[in-house]
Amino acid sequence: MDRLFGTNGVRGVVNDTMNAQLALDVGRAIGTYMKGKVALATDCRTSADMLRAAMAAGLTSVGCQVLDLGMLPTPALQYFVKPGGISGGVMITASHNPPEFNGIKAIDADGTEMPRAKEEEIERIFYTRAFDSKDWRYVGGVQQTSGAGDSYQRAVLSQVDVVEVRRAKLKVVLDCANGAGSLISPQVLQRLGARTITLNCNPEGTFPGHPSEPTQDNLGDLLSLVRETGADLGIAQDGDADRTIFVDEKGNYVYGDRSLAVVAAVMVVENEGGTVVTPVSTSQCVEDAVISAGGEVIYTRVGAPIVARKMMEVGAVFGGEENGGLIFPRHQYCRDAAMSMAKMLEIVALEGPLSSLLAKVPSYCLDKRKVHCPDERKEAVLQAVCEAFSSNQVDRTDGVKVFFEGGWTLIRPSGTEPIFRVYTEGRDQETAKRIADRCERAVKEILDG
Repeated sequence: MDRLFGTNGVRGVVNDTMNAQLALDVGRAIGTYMKGKVALATDCRTSADMLRAAMAAGLTSVGCQVLDLGMLPTPALQYFVKPGGISGGVMITASHNPPEFNGIKAIDADGTEMPRAKEEEIERIFYTRAFDSKDWRYVGGVQQTSGAGDSYQRAVLSQVDVVEVRRAKLKVVLDCANGAGSLISPQVLQRLGARTITLNCNPEGTFPGHPSEPTQDNLGDLLSLVRETGADLGIAQDGDADRTIFVDEKGNYVYGDRSLAVVAAVMVVENEGGTVVTPVSTSQCVEDAVISAGGEVIYTRVGAPIVARKMMEVGAVFGGEENGGLIFPRHQYCRDAAMSMAKMLEIVALEGPLSSLLAKVPSYCLDKRKVHCPDERKEAVLQAVCEAFSSNQVDRTDGVKVFFEGGWTLIRPSGTEPIFRVYTEGRDQETAKRIADRCERAVKEILDG
């Protein structure tokens, strides 16, 4: 069978690869698998109502009772599902993708993103059309359900020292990218006593302020506003508010692996040790920070659901990805922008400016490249790469990660394109380039051979 779900759900361009018929049939497949009550929410994209209606029709056609939560951040839907009593959830979102995209993300009964084995069963139902269509007397219904956002906010605030944050009287600039976080994050900051300057905090499905991916190029206004207003912190979220990028009080963009390192070290200290889980693509700076704080790091394949489930397996105190997706297990096992925001405010309130905390985190240089490779040759090429670097330390957790003096290279096959993504990290830019050149040359020689 073809693969339906990607790393983070089913995605495509609206009324092209992502259309009402697809949403209807995916809804029928998800409903056949989940059964019972299913929570449904959307981000703010212009196609949200169309796909929500189609998804609800698919779910109810196989007998599910749909709890329609309306527009919410993805982690707010996950928090609603987490306590149990319902079979799972469906989020209509394409996260950070451009506005012409939309997607469908399935949420398991425990509030985590659906593991791959369960996605495969939904795919089997979808492709074989083994839908459990019901007699007219037994189709499901849709119930409009309110209050999910309020309970989620209370849960976030319960995880931080609200009194200390309020006492610090922090000034914050918040950029929600016109996404679903606009409904929650300004209120969380208000309850934390922060003086908040908002930017792009009105939900708008075309993302008029800037593209919803919180990259440095997209956050020029936020960087400038932090400097001009003398803010203590800048905060940027993606379209469905499961990832957060920070800007320090000097107006400097903070890459996600460095904010991950800062929070990871704090979480280890708070727990007097413990394990942090992160993908093999994460910077060495995270492991350096965690070990200095008295913890250890476990690496996984790339993907938030994989990180979350490994955290559950090992009892980790914290986890996350280098893209700004942080996971706080005492709260819930998923990436959560509002929780990340609240925790960083607490850290700054208690420990001082973010720039000072970042100064303690070792710096490394990154080199990113792509090498084209036919899908059918990928595994053979990876095996040949292992043989070519047999004298080095090699990690096969996800693709091939080769360690060198002063750095490493991760050669990872794309799941959606006929390419390898080649990530290299070095102690300085010259080392990173030298290692990247060597690995790229080795892959091309193998392909040519």
